[in-house]
Amino acid sequence: MDVYEAVMSRRAVRGFTDQQVPRAVLERVLCAAAWAPSGSNLQPWHAYVLTGRPLAELKRRAGERVATGDPWDEREYEMYPAALKSPYRERRSAFGHERYSALGISHEDWEARQRAASANWDCFGAPAALFCYIDRDLGRPQWSDVGMYLQTVMLLLRAEGRHSCPQMAWSVYRKTVEEVLSPPDELILFCGMSIGFEDVTVGYSRTGRAALDETVTFVGSY
Repeated sequence: MDVYEAVMSRRAVRGFTDQQVPRAVLERVLCAAAWAPSGSNLQPWHAYVLTGRPLAELKRRAGERVATGDPWDEREYEMYPAALKSPYRERRSAFGHERYSALGISHEDWEARQRAASANWDCFGAPAALFCYIDRDLGRPQWSDVGMYLQTVMLLLRAEGRHSCPQMAWSVYRKTVEEVLSPPDELILFCGMSIGFEDVTVGYSRTGRAALDETVTFVGSY
Protein backbone atom coordinates (compact mmCIF):
# COMPACT_ATOMS: atom_id res chain seq x y z
CA MET A 1 0.00 0.00 0.00
CA ASP A 2 1.54 3.33 -1.01
CA VAL A 3 1.24 6.45 1.11
CA TYR A 4 -1.53 7.98 -1.03
CA GLU A 5 -3.67 4.86 -0.64
CA ALA A 6 -3.01 4.81 3.10
CA VAL A 7 -4.09 8.44 3.46
CA MET A 8 -7.20 8.06 1.30
CA SER A 9 -8.33 4.80 2.92
CA ARG A 10 -7.78 5.93 6.50
CA ARG A 11 -10.98 6.85 8.30
CA ALA A 12 -12.45 6.63 11.78
CA VAL A 13 -13.83 3.09 11.81
CA ARG A 14 -16.57 2.58 14.39
CA GLY A 15 -17.07 -1.14 14.13
CA PHE A 16 -14.36 -3.80 14.58
CA THR A 17 -14.21 -7.59 14.55
CA ASP A 18 -12.70 -9.46 17.50
CA GLN A 19 -9.77 -10.67 15.39
CA GLN A 20 -6.64 -10.03 17.41
CA VAL A 21 -3.84 -7.70 16.36
CA PRO A 22 -0.50 -9.46 16.95
CA ARG A 23 1.86 -7.68 19.31
CA ALA A 24 4.57 -7.86 16.63
CA VAL A 25 2.40 -5.71 14.34
CA LEU A 26 1.78 -3.12 17.05
CA GLU A 27 5.47 -2.98 17.94
CA ARG A 28 6.43 -2.59 14.27
CA VAL A 29 3.96 0.27 13.83
CA LEU A 30 4.98 2.09 16.99
CA CYS A 31 8.69 1.69 16.37
CA ALA A 32 8.26 3.30 12.94
CA ALA A 33 5.87 5.98 14.28
CA ALA A 34 8.61 7.13 16.64
CA TRP A 35 10.10 8.85 13.58
CA ALA A 36 7.14 11.24 13.39
CA PRO A 37 8.31 14.88 13.41
CA SER A 38 8.47 16.91 16.61
CA GLY A 39 9.99 20.30 17.38
CA SER A 40 13.59 19.93 18.59
CA ASN A 41 12.94 16.18 18.70
CA LEU A 42 11.05 16.43 22.02
CA GLN A 43 8.89 13.38 21.14
CA PRO A 44 6.21 14.53 23.61
CA TRP A 45 3.92 11.52 23.22
CA HIS A 46 3.42 8.86 25.89
CA ALA A 47 1.46 5.89 24.54
CA TYR A 48 -0.11 3.01 26.44
CA VAL A 49 -1.34 0.00 24.44
CA LEU A 50 -4.05 -2.22 25.91
CA THR A 51 -5.13 -5.66 24.75
CA GLY A 52 -6.58 -8.75 26.40
CA ARG A 53 -7.63 -8.62 30.05
CA PRO A 54 -6.55 -5.03 30.80
CA LEU A 55 -8.59 -3.73 27.87
CA ALA A 56 -11.54 -5.91 28.84
CA GLU A 57 -11.35 -4.49 32.38
CA LEU A 58 -11.30 -0.93 31.09
CA LYS A 59 -14.33 -1.62 28.89
CA ARG A 60 -16.14 -3.19 31.85
CA ARG A 61 -15.48 -0.23 34.14
CA ALA A 62 -16.46 2.30 31.50
CA GLY A 63 -19.59 0.30 30.68
CA GLU A 64 -20.62 0.34 34.34
CA ARG A 65 -20.31 4.12 34.37
CA VAL A 66 -22.53 4.37 31.30
CA ALA A 67 -25.11 1.97 32.79
CA THR A 68 -25.34 3.85 36.09
CA GLY A 69 -25.44 7.29 34.49
CA ASP A 70 -22.25 8.35 36.23
CA PRO A 71 -21.40 11.96 35.25
CA TRP A 72 -18.50 12.58 32.91
CA ASP A 73 -15.14 13.59 34.31
CA GLU A 74 -14.31 17.26 33.95
CA ARG A 75 -12.36 17.83 30.76
CA GLU A 76 -8.73 18.82 31.17
CA TYR A 77 -8.73 20.58 27.81
CA GLU A 78 -11.35 22.18 25.60
CA MET A 79 -12.32 19.85 22.77
CA TYR A 80 -14.14 22.51 20.74
CA PRO A 81 -14.60 26.23 21.30
CA ALA A 82 -17.90 27.00 23.01
CA ALA A 83 -18.91 29.25 20.11
CA LEU A 84 -17.77 27.34 17.04
CA LYS A 85 -17.83 29.76 14.12
CA SER A 86 -18.46 29.20 10.42
CA PRO A 87 -17.41 27.16 8.46
CA TYR A 88 -16.36 24.82 11.28
CA ARG A 89 -19.81 24.80 12.85
CA GLU A 90 -21.43 23.66 9.59
CA ARG A 91 -18.80 20.98 8.99
CA ARG A 92 -19.31 19.55 12.46
CA SER A 93 -23.08 19.56 12.01
CA ALA A 94 -22.79 17.84 8.62
CA PHE A 95 -20.56 15.17 10.12
CA GLY A 96 -23.08 14.39 12.86
CA HIS A 97 -25.92 14.19 10.36
CA GLU A 98 -24.01 11.83 8.07
CA ARG A 99 -22.80 9.62 10.92
CA TYR A 100 -26.19 9.02 12.48
CA SER A 101 -28.01 8.81 9.16
CA ALA A 102 -25.70 5.95 8.17
CA LEU A 103 -26.86 4.15 11.32
CA GLY A 104 -30.52 4.86 10.56
CA ILE A 105 -30.84 7.25 13.52
CA SER A 106 -32.83 10.43 13.15
CA HIS A 107 -31.72 13.77 14.56
CA GLU A 108 -34.68 13.74 16.97
CA ASP A 109 -33.93 10.25 18.40
CA TRP A 110 -31.72 11.38 21.27
CA GLU A 111 -31.74 8.01 23.06
CA ALA A 112 -30.54 6.17 19.95
CA ARG A 113 -27.83 8.77 19.43
CA GLN A 114 -26.69 8.25 23.02
CA ARG A 115 -26.60 4.47 22.56
CA ALA A 116 -24.48 4.89 19.45
CA ALA A 117 -22.13 7.26 21.27
CA SER A 118 -21.76 4.81 24.16
CA ALA A 119 -20.03 2.38 21.78
CA ASN A 120 -16.96 4.56 22.34
CA TRP A 121 -16.50 2.96 25.75
CA ASP A 122 -16.36 -0.51 24.18
CA CYS A 123 -13.78 0.77 21.67
CA PHE A 124 -16.35 -0.15 19.02
CA GLY A 125 -15.51 -3.81 19.67
CA ALA A 126 -11.80 -3.40 18.86
CA PRO A 127 -9.37 -5.90 20.43
CA ALA A 128 -6.62 -3.31 20.90
CA ALA A 129 -6.52 0.30 22.03
CA LEU A 130 -3.89 2.98 22.38
CA PHE A 131 -4.12 5.81 24.90
CA CYS A 132 -1.97 8.83 24.19
CA TYR A 133 -0.81 11.19 26.92
CA ILE A 134 1.24 14.39 26.92
CA ASP A 135 3.04 16.16 29.73
CA ARG A 136 0.69 18.84 31.05
CA ASP A 137 3.55 21.37 31.23
CA LEU A 138 4.08 21.34 27.45
CA GLY A 139 2.51 23.83 25.06
CA ARG A 140 0.45 24.00 21.88
CA PRO A 141 3.35 23.21 19.52
CA GLN A 142 3.95 19.96 21.40
CA TRP A 143 0.24 19.09 21.19
CA SER A 144 0.54 19.49 17.43
CA ASP A 145 3.52 17.12 17.52
CA VAL A 146 1.31 14.54 19.24
CA GLY A 147 -1.23 14.94 16.44
CA MET A 148 1.44 14.22 13.84
CA TYR A 149 2.51 11.15 15.82
CA LEU A 150 -1.04 9.82 15.97
CA GLN A 151 -1.56 10.38 12.24
CA THR A 152 1.65 8.49 11.57
CA VAL A 153 0.41 5.60 13.72
CA MET A 154 -2.90 5.48 11.85
CA LEU A 155 -1.26 5.51 8.42
CA LEU A 156 1.14 2.75 9.41
CA LEU A 157 -1.81 0.70 10.65
CA ARG A 158 -3.36 1.06 7.19
CA ALA A 159 -0.11 -0.21 5.69
CA GLU A 160 -0.54 -3.26 7.96
CA GLY A 161 -4.11 -3.77 6.75
CA ARG A 162 -5.67 -2.55 10.01
CA HIS A 163 -8.01 0.30 10.78
CA SER A 164 -8.30 2.70 13.70
CA CYS A 165 -10.52 5.29 15.31
CA PRO A 166 -9.04 8.21 17.26
CA GLN A 167 -11.27 9.02 20.24
CA MET A 168 -10.98 12.26 22.16
CA ALA A 169 -14.19 11.08 23.83
CA TRP A 170 -12.08 9.10 26.30
CA SER A 171 -11.06 12.41 27.89
CA VAL A 172 -14.39 12.49 29.74
CA TYR A 173 -13.71 9.04 31.23
CA ARG A 174 -10.07 9.82 31.92
CA LYS A 175 -10.30 8.79 35.59
CA THR A 176 -11.43 5.31 34.59
CA VAL A 177 -8.52 5.05 32.18
CA GLU A 178 -6.20 6.19 34.96
CA GLU A 179 -7.50 3.43 37.25
CA VAL A 180 -6.31 0.83 34.74
CA LEU A 181 -3.10 2.49 33.51
CA SER A 182 -1.85 4.43 36.56
CA PRO A 183 -0.02 7.09 34.52
CA PRO A 184 2.24 9.62 36.28
CA ASP A 185 0.46 12.71 37.60
CA GLU A 186 2.28 14.99 35.18
CA LEU A 187 0.59 13.39 32.17
CA ILE A 188 -2.74 14.43 30.68
CA LEU A 189 -4.84 12.09 28.51
CA PHE A 190 -5.29 13.49 25.01
CA CYS A 191 -7.18 10.65 23.35
CA GLY A 192 -7.70 6.95 22.93
CA MET A 193 -7.48 5.04 19.67
CA SER A 194 -9.31 1.83 18.81
CA ILE A 195 -7.31 -0.56 16.62
CA GLY A 196 -8.24 -3.69 14.70
CA PHE A 197 -9.91 -5.15 11.64
CA GLU A 198 -13.00 -3.39 10.32
CA ASP A 199 -16.40 -5.04 10.76
CA VAL A 200 -17.73 -4.42 7.26
CA THR A 201 -21.32 -5.15 8.36
CA VAL A 202 -21.43 -1.87 10.32
CA GLY A 203 -22.92 0.94 8.25
CA TYR A 204 -21.02 4.16 7.71
CA SER A 205 -20.94 7.23 5.50
CA ARG A 206 -17.56 8.53 4.37
CA THR A 207 -17.40 12.17 5.41
CA GLY A 208 -16.41 14.45 2.55
CA ARG A 209 -13.74 17.10 2.55
CA ALA A 210 -13.78 20.78 1.71
CA ALA A 211 -12.80 21.85 -1.78
CA LEU A 212 -9.11 22.65 -2.15
CA ASP A 213 -9.71 26.37 -2.60
CA GLU A 214 -11.53 26.51 0.76
CA THR A 215 -8.46 25.46 2.72
CA VAL A 216 -5.45 26.14 0.50
CA THR A 217 -4.14 29.39 -1.01
CA PHE A 218 -1.45 29.22 -3.67
CA VAL A 219 0.85 32.23 -3.81
CA GLY A 220 3.05 32.70 -6.87
CA SER A 221 2.92 31.29 -10.38
CA TYR A 222 4.42 28.42 -12.34
